[in-house]
Amino acid sequence: MTTVVPTSEEDPVLPVVRFTAELSWADAGPEVAEPQVTRLCMEAQECMVMGRWLDLASLMLTSADIVFSKVSDKDLECIFTVICNLVSKLETPNEELEAAKLISTKITQQPTDKPAIRLKILFNLYNLLEGPDSRFFVYMQALNLALNGKVTDHIVPSFKKIDSFLKEWNVGVKDQRNLFLAVANVLKENKSSGKDSFKFLTKYLATFSGEDSHVMSEAKDEAVRAIIEFVKAPDTFQCDLLDMPAVGQLEKDAKYALVYQLLNIFLTQRLDAYLEFQAANSTLLKSHGLVHEDCITKMRLMSLVDLGCNDSGQIPYTLIKDTLRINDDEVELWVVNAITAKLIECKMDQMNQVVIVSRCTERLFGQQQWHALRSKLASWRGNVASLISTIQANKIVEEEGSQAMQGMAIR
Repeated sequence: MTTVVPTSEEDPVLPVVRFTAELSWADAGPEVAEPQVTRLCMEAQECMVMGRWLDLASLMLTSADIVFSKVSDKDLECIFTVICNLVSKLETPNEELEAAKLISTKITQQPTDKPAIRLKILFNLYNLLEGPDSRFFVYMQALNLALNGKVTDHIVPSFKKIDSFLKEWNVGVKDQRNLFLAVANVLKENKSSGKDSFKFLTKYLATFSGEDSHVMSEAKDEAVRAIIEFVKAPDTFQCDLLDMPAVGQLEKDAKYALVYQLLNIFLTQRLDAYLEFQAANSTLLKSHGLVHEDCITKMRLMSLVDLGCNDSGQIPYTLIKDTLRINDDEVELWVVNAITAKLIECKMDQMNQVVIVSRCTERLFGQQQWHALRSKLASWRGNVASLISTIQANKIVEEEGSQAMQGMAIR
């Protein structure tokens, strides 16, 4: 099979049209095929002469559709490179967007057939586009293709640039919402980025602010998903889900109120509250794939964090033992586990049987925590200002003393 290779001596469009038309009509026999190929080539030439680039793209895509099953990946990429290059000939953003929709929709029609090469073609198309609307549309198509074609590894690296992409695209809240959810779904499917999936899911939920109840209800299932993902995550101990209206709506929801209660226990209460909840709702936990032993482990760590946030900065061993419901010889092990998880910084005073806490991670970081942080910063600022004043006063005294000594030496 001849490989289609664009050359500088000839516009590659017509050779591609002929090549794909011959493939499409190959089974019809020469008597039927030759007139059809000639017709398609003449139509393509007319589109080029008249500058009807959208019509030309549509024509080429009709013939090129069949090539996915008949040519190599190299030929596919070459053919679609020629087709995608047509977007550079369009003069308005609306025409570019229409062409981007036309081409990317055709590429993603069968996501499970050669998904990797289809995704590569979409990336090539993206890089040829100039309009932010066109680029956003193609990127969303690429996300869906990666998810449906199970080639998420190819698109996950681009998520590091999402913030810069958003600035470039300048899309509205609804589009941001769709983007964050699509990214979260890709990361969930990827299974190697649990924290990142949860991060984008919370970004999605955060876009529901000030919405009416009808719009807000769209987020219920994802709010439940975020709660369950947080509870399951063995290395995530802090979130602001309770401050989000999309999550708050679950508190009085007939179907999901218990899920909200579970989140509230993990973020504001201790192990005893969880054990009481589990005893009454074990079926609910199992239905969401939660493992009781894993929940106990996480709640012990979070309960220890809660103990460490008291004003005294000291936690008696006996209090840890009773709160975590463990044996005497397990207390220090759980403190070490909390240190390893970077939840607390502390020293263990074995003589006095107390843990001396120097830093503790807050489970929640809402309005109350911001006020506390502001107070601490104000206190630190005052202490620093006082220290600077003391240093300056001592410096003046030293300079005056030095000048007096010089005066005595002159005499």
